[in-house]
Amino acid sequence: MTRIGVLALQGAFIEHLKILSTVGAEGVEVRLPQDLTGLSGLIIPGGESTTVGKLAVTYGLIGPIREMAQHGKVIWGTCAGLILMARTVEGVEQPLLGMMDLVVRRNAFGRQVESFEADISVPVLGAVSEPEEKNHPFHAVFIRAPLIASVGDAVQILSRLSDGSIVAARDGNLLATAFHPELTGDTRFHRYFLQMVAEREEASRDT
Repeated sequence: MTRIGVLALQGAFIEHLKILSTVGAEGVEVRLPQDLTGLSGLIIPGGESTTVGKLAVTYGLIGPIREMAQHGKVIWGTCAGLILMARTVEGVEQPLLGMMDLVVRRNAFGRQVESFEADISVPVLGAVSEPEEKNHPFHAVFIRAPLIASVGDAVQILSRLSDGSIVAARDGNLLATAFHPELTGDTRFHRYFLQMVAEREEASRDT
């Protein structure tokens, strides 16, 4: 069974672990560098990005996670995880993994009380959709969410809001969403992530 780590320093990691168990993967809580051993991928969940970044520095996780990405392992950041994965965060100094060629704006939609939900189009999810899910929008939950202000030339934009705001992107083996797929009953994003993992592992076997 595919073993997927979920960074468990703070935030919504339990929800990701529960969904992984329903889509045929083994979820592993990651708190220390040794917890990354033997994983096929890693999810960095939502939470408070400054706190998670400082804890990741304290526990020596920044370097090992960057190394994991450099070795082609698939890493997915949701909400605060997106912020941590970006190379640049507008107007804020905080610890970052700096792995994705993104410029991110924190709390772009306002405070907690201005959190919202929206149906968004994510065409790449068609590859992992069951017949009854085909062409259905993804119901996205935004909680003090960031947005992606700009992307590098190699980054694939996966979804935008109706106003054009970028809320999901992929940069090779790295995936980022501004919203919380783990808070819905829709597992397509987790299935897409696992498809990325399978493709990377197959490619590494062929080389």
